[in-house]
Amino acid sequence: MKKVVALLLTIVMIFSLVGCGKSESADTPTGGDSAKSSKSGETINLTMWCIATESDSNRHAYEAAIADLKAAHPEINFTWETTQNQEYKTKIKAAVAANEMPDIFFTWSCAFLGDFVDAGRVYCVDDVYKKYASELPEVMMGNVKYDGKYYGVPLTLNIVAMFANLDLLKQAGYDKAPTTYEELIKCCDALLEKGIIPFGCSGKETWCVTEYLESIIEKTAGASVLNDIFAGRASWKNDDVSKAVGIFQDMIKKGYFDPEGMALSNDEVKANFIAGKYAFYMNGTWNCADFYNAGIADKIQVAEFPVIDSSKSKMGELIGGPSDTLAVAASSEHADVAADITFELARSICKYGYLDGNGLPAWTPNYDT
Repeated sequence: MKKVVALLLTIVMIFSLVGCGKSESADTPTGGDSAKSSKSGETINLTMWCIATESDSNRHAYEAAIADLKAAHPEINFTWETTQNQEYKTKIKAAVAANEMPDIFFTWSCAFLGDFVDAGRVYCVDDVYKKYASELPEVMMGNVKYDGKYYGVPLTLNIVAMFANLDLLKQAGYDKAPTTYEELIKCCDALLEKGIIPFGCSGKETWCVTEYLESIIEKTAGASVLNDIFAGRASWKNDDVSKAVGIFQDMIKKGYFDPEGMALSNDEVKANFIAGKYAFYMNGTWNCADFYNAGIADKIQVAEFPVIDSSKSKMGELIGGPSDTLAVAASSEHADVAADITFELARSICKYGYLDGNGLPAWTPNYDT
């Protein structure tokens, strides 16, 4: 369940099965004062699972944050394990069901984390949050609040953007991304005439499909309607939702999407976009740094999917919010220590991710940006 956030899109391009994980060695610290609250000299072992694989945009942010914790807290023996996004969803759900969870784990907020909270598997971080409330605004904690209590720590704020390759658009007669739906359709038809594939999307990873479908629904039904559906106040059985699904299917039938995407991972689709195979790529703003590092920032425009029904939606209404989250397992032997460490780690990951250009900060920046 995602939040629909009304934002004005101003992003500057200077600046995502059990047993499939990869363990990252790290005699790594964590903790703060609470980590030292155990017996003096005692080594505390903590494990974290996340999706920051070597190809993930936030890999460097995790590495830098863990290095900082290691330097600050040698009393903590910290091990982290990474798993690709789609496989991770299966892995963490299986671990929750079996109550065999790591001390700290990456999760998505709202309903995804909520299911774990309902199962009694997540440690409440209310007391620890009080120590960090001046740095982490309460408004950013809304997606990890259940029955009045907090169960997670947000990292960054991201939205779904429509990235456009301006070099390819120019070949079809456009000098910028279309701002109306009618113009977008004409642009896609012109791209096909030039032998250019309009969109790339991973069909292998279903979350990538939702980056398109939810945006189309939102620009058809409006942000308030989609928010009500996400929050359970309204039903998915909605004429505008049906209309949006039909529009998405029509785009596929017209050949606007690379058919090979059905068998490709998101990393492969993103690599194709970077290589200039697609004119558009809809995904999270955490990709900005990857495009900059690939040397294509000057040819990429960060835009948004245009409005389909202007009587219900408007530009600036976007899919997104503070979703990436770290949480603590209620079964952790050192849950209190792990909770304090989770806040420290989240703060650092947010900092380094923001400086790398991977989204906007959920934590208030108190450093040179």
